[in-house]
Amino acid sequence: MSFSHALTAEDISLGYRDRMVVENLSLEVPPGKITSIVGPNGCGKSTLLAALSRLISPHSGQVFLDDLQLSEHPAKKLARTLGLLAQGPVAPDGIVVADLVGRGRTPYQGMFGQWSADDYEAVAEALAITGLSDLAERSVDELSGGQRQRVWIAMALAQDTDILLLDEPTTFLDLSHQLEVLDLLVDLNMTRGTTIVMVLHDLNLAARYSDHLFALKNGQILASGTPTEVVTENTVKEVFCLDSRVMPDPVSGCPMVMPIGRHHVNISSTTMN
Repeated sequence: MSFSHALTAEDISLGYRDRMVVENLSLEVPPGKITSIVGPNGCGKSTLLAALSRLISPHSGQVFLDDLQLSEHPAKKLARTLGLLAQGPVAPDGIVVADLVGRGRTPYQGMFGQWSADDYEAVAEALAITGLSDLAERSVDELSGGQRQRVWIAMALAQDTDILLLDEPTTFLDLSHQLEVLDLLVDLNMTRGTTIVMVLHDLNLAARYSDHLFALKNGQILASGTPTEVVTENTVKEVFCLDSRVMPDPVSGCPMVMPIGRHHVNISSTTMN
């Protein structure tokens, strides 16, 4: 099981040009756990993840990896510790699965990109973990959406980082493929001890598959803690402006949100009475 590094943010403010998206936000990612960042569209989830990966720099405040500011880590060394799967990545035309996964080994290679035995072993292991060994020579263009997402995750696995950040890894996938990807991330966390931080839109999936949640609204963390602590009717109302009923998930026992639309308010009230 890998060593868990500490990833923290202290009083960071993030934005684009003159528009601030996140202001004076602090957090500590639980090492060795699965954390989901949830919240309404435009609340700053992806922006926060980009800052945690050094994709963007804070206007103020700092992100730390262990005892050093993220900006102070050499790029290659950082890439061996922290990996990012951005939203909607695009593969080069015609590239085969093994070659795309192999790009995850770039941080470990020298100027001339020579491959070592460790590189080949890491790619083979990543393909095996993600169930892609039989598809290694297939063109990525020919794969289903779920298979393509597994290829990107395999590339991140080949990078062999202690921390993996994912921006909406289930977007545009049907339900079965969403569960396939999330189950794979749980396997990765359990077998390798990888710290996982992901942005998810589906609050129920976030509650089922996460150890910890950060609930954002307007660039601020309104709730933080275990799914049971965060997913409450009051928090759902405050964060999403949504009336709901929260009850135990019959499969996992985690909190499950049942939204109440305006056409069902009276029905819900009658049922509760």
